[in-house]
Amino acid sequence: APGYAISRLIKGGWHLAGGHGSVEPAQACRDMAAFVDAGVTAFDCADIYTGVEELIGRFRREYPQHAKRIRVHTKFVPDLDKLGTVDGAYVESIVDRSLARLGLERLDLVQFHWWDYAVPRYVEIALELERLRRAGKIDRIGVTNFGTPELRAIVAAGVPVLAHQLQYSLLDDRAEHGMAEFCRAHGIGLLCYGTVAGGFLSDRWLGQPAPAEPLANRSLTKYRLIVEEFGGWEPFQGLLRTLRRIGDRHGCDVATVATRAMLDRPGVAAAIVGATSS
Repeated sequence: APGYAISRLIKGGWHLAGGHGSVEPAQACRDMAAFVDAGVTAFDCADIYTGVEELIGRFRREYPQHAKRIRVHTKFVPDLDKLGTVDGAYVESIVDRSLARLGLERLDLVQFHWWDYAVPRYVEIALELERLRRAGKIDRIGVTNFGTPELRAIVAAGVPVLAHQLQYSLLDDRAEHGMAEFCRAHGIGLLCYGTVAGGFLSDRWLGQPAPAEPLANRSLTKYRLIVEEFGGWEPFQGLLRTLRRIGDRHGCDVATVATRAMLDRPGVAAAIVGATSS
């Protein structure tokens, strides 16, 4: 978008919030520097990812030259039990907290999530984010995991939405049932997570039996359900075999093919890839 550019791979932050093994802060900061050195200069986090905004803030302090090169995308996710009472002061307090944690004077991108559309106040609260954008605390506004009718209402209210973070992969094409077309028509870039399905779309699982419960981490637990929605383990293995044949032609791995396939979809601005280490 005019005045706003990011790397087409975004380093996901959810994996640093727990449920994916222990995190050693100093090593995590060194890993962030390695990602920047490799050209991955956009980081994704959220106000509700435990400790992640603070960790990126520490990285920015300890690696100031690297910090100058990055964009940090965070989220505004009001608590479910507060949806009926959220007001402008609450929104501003969360934004101020993110600014303090990250050590920024202005947030690059705030991605808005609303848990329950039965509480129909999301347009009102999106307009509060727009107020803070105009006040200079936020550079750009995005959304995450919105439905098409709800996003249409926010755009119609005059909120300048830059991006929509949503699950979109070779296993999950829900974005193609109206959302992708709407976003292209309104200049909203798609930031896709789940493109490698928590690691399932990789050579590691090619020819392997379905994993037994309990699974090793939160990502595998989440995306095992997506594999079932796709049709089950056998159709999933067929997809992996196809990706492996393509990878053989191009000298790369299954995860790279799965990611590039999504980056080539119309309207996709970037893919978010979570990693616990470099």
